[in-house]
Amino acid sequence: RYGVPEAVVHCIEAHHEEVAPRTMEALLTQVADAISGGRPGARMEAIESYIQRLEDLERIAISYGGVEKAFAIQAGREVRILVKPDDIDDLGAMRLARDVSKQIEEQMVYPGQIKVTVVRETRATDFAR
Repeated sequence: RYGVPEAVVHCIEAHHEEVAPRTMEALLTQVADAISGGRPGARMEAIESYIQRLEDLERIAISYGGVEKAFAIQAGREVRILVKPDDIDDLGAMRLARDVSKQIEEQMVYPGQIKVTVVRETRATDFAR
């Protein structure tokens, strides 16, 4: 009715499985829609559950010793953990990332994957007078 090509109309109809896909383009549209919808926050979810997921990520991260701060970022697709460099060495940072990842897998329900990044930073400052 609006002059849209039949192939495009079919993709639109098929992408929510209203009709069976007859073309490769319609099938690819379904797949792309499913991938896009799998991202945290992509579908309309209750704001309360979204905020709860972010808080849970940060709570898990800060429950470990040596953690200074933790931030859920990228709409909950990543948690960035800042550690005290005097308390956690490089190997400990790697262990922490693994341990936090395992705890997230065991205790949380989330679409897709969550990247755990541990930042261990050492700074040296001096003044020239």
